[in-house]
Amino acid sequence: MNSQRGDERRKEHPRSRWEIILDILKVISEERGEAKKTRIMQKACLDWRNFQKHFHFLQERGFVGNSVDAEEGKSYCLTEKGRDLLKRLREVEGILR
Repeated sequence: MNSQRGDERRKEHPRSRWEIILDILKVISEERGEAKKTRIMQKACLDWRNFQKHFHFLQERGFVGNSVDAEEGKSYCLTEKGRDLLKRLREVEGILR
């Protein structure tokens, strides 16, 4: 996500729920299975409360999975269902812009 463009967009109007979810999915996808919660939250430009709300929704419905590494700790990745949702939301984004 281009943060400068994203910042400008947020000044014009607040993000909708689907835009926030899209931003979270994009960050996780870009991190390639090594995404940490704090990094996802920061790159998606969310406060902790909003991040937790949307991230929990994505996990609960099986769009985001996790793995635990003894050295690196817990990280998050998109499931097949999450990759499909990301693809569909990008298509919607393209139609609406």
